[in-house]
Amino acid sequence: MKSWFKNIESLAAGSALNLDEVIAQLNFTEDGLLPVIVQDFATREVLMFAWMNRAALAETLETAQMCYFSRSRACLWRKGESSGHRQRLLALRADCDGDVLLAEVEQVGAACHTYRRSCFYLKFENEQVVIEGDPGQ
Repeated sequence: MKSWFKNIESLAAGSALNLDEVIAQLNFTEDGLLPVIVQDFATREVLMFAWMNRAALAETLETAQMCYFSRSRACLWRKGESSGHRQRLLALRADCDGDVLLAEVEQVGAACHTYRRSCFYLKFENEQVVIEGDPGQ
């Protein structure tokens, strides 16, 4: 049986799909989660990775402020709610299988809880790992 996403592969650029229908076809995990890669809209820098459930996705689309699902706290996590380091959603994309989202955001402050711009500050180089960026950058 062909997946719904397989069926739309040949649609022309600019074709429009019903939002609710696409959301209904997203491939959430058995736990009801969908991975989200977060990227700075202007610089294209990857800032972080998080999870969304259906409620977080709905709130994000409604408010244009990033909302995630915290697996450790088992609740919605509104990015920047306590730190003020918010993410304004500028574009949201699904991959070709509907199992990963890419959020393009305007980042205010740090994306990482270490107060670094990006959560991806550990760079594997040869036989060592180099830390890029100081906390607070």
